[in-house]
Amino acid sequence: LFLAVCAVGIGGTFQYGYNVSIINAPTQHIHKFLNDTWSSRYRKELNADLLTFLWSVIASIFSLGGLCGALIGGSMAIRLGRKGALLMNNVIAILASILMGISFPTGLFELLIAGRFLIGINSGIGLCVQPLYIGEFAPKHLRGGLAMGTSIFLTGGILTGQVIGLRELLGQEKHCPLLLSSSCIPAFAQLLFLPWFPESPRYLLIDRGDELSCAKALKRFHGSSEYRREMEDIQRERFALDGEKPKKPWQLFTDRGVRWQLITVIVMTMGQQLSGINAIYFYATYVFEQAGILAEKIPYVTLGTGVCECLTALSCVRSNYVGRRYLIIGGYLLMTLWCTVLTFSLTYQELYSWVPYLSMACVFAFILSFGLGPGGITNTLTAELFVQSSRPAAYMIAGTMSWISFFTVGMLFPFIVNGLKQYCFVVFLLECFFVAAFIFLIIPETKNKSFLEIKKEFHKLNFGRNP
Repeated sequence: LFLAVCAVGIGGTFQYGYNVSIINAPTQHIHKFLNDTWSSRYRKELNADLLTFLWSVIASIFSLGGLCGALIGGSMAIRLGRKGALLMNNVIAILASILMGISFPTGLFELLIAGRFLIGINSGIGLCVQPLYIGEFAPKHLRGGLAMGTSIFLTGGILTGQVIGLRELLGQEKHCPLLLSSSCIPAFAQLLFLPWFPESPRYLLIDRGDELSCAKALKRFHGSSEYRREMEDIQRERFALDGEKPKKPWQLFTDRGVRWQLITVIVMTMGQQLSGINAIYFYATYVFEQAGILAEKIPYVTLGTGVCECLTALSCVRSNYVGRRYLIIGGYLLMTLWCTVLTFSLTYQELYSWVPYLSMACVFAFILSFGLGPGGITNTLTAELFVQSSRPAAYMIAGTMSWISFFTVGMLFPFIVNGLKQYCFVVFLLECFFVAAFIFLIIPETKNKSFLEIKKEFHKLNFGRNP
């Protein structure tokens, strides 16, 4: 099970985290590349507005690709299987790496834009299919811990990108093509290791009706002596679905039986993206400067934020023991607290010498709290709230909402910060508190429950007293 999570994660959410992170290091080098290319091609300087526009396209086309990936990820998981979709997804990553790698030597920045779009599609598919696959092959009592592999590899990708992007490694201008094409390495790693593992047992039995292959897969994942209990659980779910075909995303919106599950997933997914984590990273450099850290040392201190996220993702494996509901509510409430403290500390930054250090502590505490709940548990709950026929469509909807929110934050965030300054955190603390209250009132605990038992928990919300 542990090796399967590693084989799935290295080409899944690791790619997303890595490609979000590595684009930050070569920003100045890409600006120079755009200027040089434009000058050699058109014999005139690239004006500042057009340079900003081209850089914005390179940065934001990733989220547009992610949205496209989320829209097709569920369909790929149904047609090709969970494992097949992930393997095919690596072809997109390798093609993207080639395009980004040759863009510099050929002097074609259009290839860089196309590569970023394709790696966005790869990330969108990975974010959709990876938690779906892990959630389906994990035994009920370990589902929470194993599903945290999604978050662990995502934060591991961010940290790896921060390290690789340092000047001492691939952060220099001459290494830009290597840095941007390095995302082919995890793709090749998954193509090498994932074929050794079986397809999702639930997919094999419920979607394909292949009982023999399902039993073999369960024996591989759970052991010859433990697989029967899980087999019985899958059989019960198959019987309850009574041959129901996988649903399309639009069918979920008209299905009263999953109404509150769908609302929950949309609120949690948007809440994760709009929680203020981007604002924290934006303010991190300013906070570190105010604390007296030298500008050239700040990239190394920023690595500490990546380490924080990784550590909390690893610690969230204990969600199997504590419970998903407590962790995600606690995470959002702690983020509300740190937003409040940070607003005050940034407002009175000049008043006392120790206040900048309080701000720095708040940055790390906020990131730890985000990893504790929203960053780690959201994908786990999405897998648990739906039965087999609805799960791929639910992930398509969740992924779409996540990428739209990601794009919206990227577009509006600079205006929010410029308009409200440090008081932008008031907006985020209200959002965090609202999501925590919603989860407290709506979501039941899902720890150690089968998918059918969780569905029954939502029955009263969806139908009231009527059957």
